[in-house]
Amino acid sequence: MTVSVDASYDCDLFVIGAGSGGVRASRVASQLGARVILAEGSALGGTCVNLGCIPKKLYSYAAHYHEAFAQARGFGWTLAEPEFDWDVLKARRGAEIARLNGVYAELLRGANVQLVRGWAKLLDAHTVAVKTTTHEQRFTARHILLATGGEPLRIEGPGAQWAMSSDDMFDLSPFPKRLVVVGGGYIACEFASIFHGLGSKVTLLHRGPQLLRGFDGEMARFVTAEMRKKGIDIRLESRIAAVERRGEVQRLQLADDSVLEADTVLHATGRRARSRGLGLAEVGVKVNEDGTVPVDAGFTTNVPSVHALGDLVGNKALTPVALAEAMVLIGRLFGEGRRPALDYATVPTAIFTHPQVATVGLSEEVARTRHGVLRIYRSEFKPLQHTLSGSTERTLLKLVVDDASDRLLGAHMVGGDAGEVLQGFAVAVQAGLTKAQLDRTIGIHPTVAEEFVTMRVAASRG
Repeated sequence: MTVSVDASYDCDLFVIGAGSGGVRASRVASQLGARVILAEGSALGGTCVNLGCIPKKLYSYAAHYHEAFAQARGFGWTLAEPEFDWDVLKARRGAEIARLNGVYAELLRGANVQLVRGWAKLLDAHTVAVKTTTHEQRFTARHILLATGGEPLRIEGPGAQWAMSSDDMFDLSPFPKRLVVVGGGYIACEFASIFHGLGSKVTLLHRGPQLLRGFDGEMARFVTAEMRKKGIDIRLESRIAAVERRGEVQRLQLADDSVLEADTVLHATGRRARSRGLGLAEVGVKVNEDGTVPVDAGFTTNVPSVHALGDLVGNKALTPVALAEAMVLIGRLFGEGRRPALDYATVPTAIFTHPQVATVGLSEEVARTRHGVLRIYRSEFKPLQHTLSGSTERTLLKLVVDDASDRLLGAHMVGGDAGEVLQGFAVAVQAGLTKAQLDRTIGIHPTVAEEFVTMRVAASRG
């Protein structure tokens, strides 16, 4: 398909934000023949590459070695006492992220996308100003795409002046011997697991009665118990009443009058769409109270020439979702527009806690509100590895099945490599496969994943 070029504009598509969604949209649009300009004032790759998925997963790998060294003795290995060097890990991570930044720059060059380094702001429905360190440039565009992602919520209240956000955790100096994490979502739980594995004494404070709200309740309770077994002090229905700093130590008084001392306090209590400073109100683009930008099914805002996707629109704050949304939008603007609308209900996700949590489809709680009789299949066991490792870690697998249609509504797992296992079963949920089809599938033995196709007796029905 040949893109019609309107020479009255500087470009066909101006993209603000070089994260996963913005880069994908830029590259694909350019490959389809559109003239594309992309503006970014920070490191290329967005949150995922620089302050999210990639560095967190690298640190999670590092944290697992602590357990692996201990468990190796059960398999006959004799090891000297290992030592961890935080500065080495930070440097290695920094080098890898810098390499990825370069990869993104090369991808844009290879796709003939013009990259402008600076912070962009809308002036009208077809004009963008980009402020660099030395001057301001203005560009006109037939279409403008907002792909600015999200940012951690900055807290107010006790200890706010000393609080760290998730963005701050990768380059802490010195390494915190005592870490308090405030929050109960996936970011809080991941960082609690990571720093505990690296050697911190970690306390996790959450004001609610359960971690990981919105995930299957049984799985959330199970991973909470596993994290506690590993030594993380998890305190539910807990709040900070006051914080006092004595030198480099923070003294936290909780609402129940107990006291904690910490070298670092991480507040991981949520994220907000990065919509401020873009000039949206002046141009007439609607913004929700939570900062997200409402769009239609084709990712267009109420201003027809302005589009948005990714964390900014608030569907699901996941890199693969932003990539998929970019493909839908660019296909509609410059392609044949045949890509189907996204099914957010079947988007899989993983939480890189220790052990991991992975899920796709409906939780048991949500399924009960949308369907009639359910069949719940579950399997809990000690993985083969830990029969010799000495670890008490257990694994839980769960299937949620609609009794009337036999269709698989949800699959959930807590255990080693849960993210890798659930990716395959996400295909089954998205395709609407039935429990009978799973039962006909031969498992790979001996693996944890085979349990998903060998559960024959429902744990409950109703």
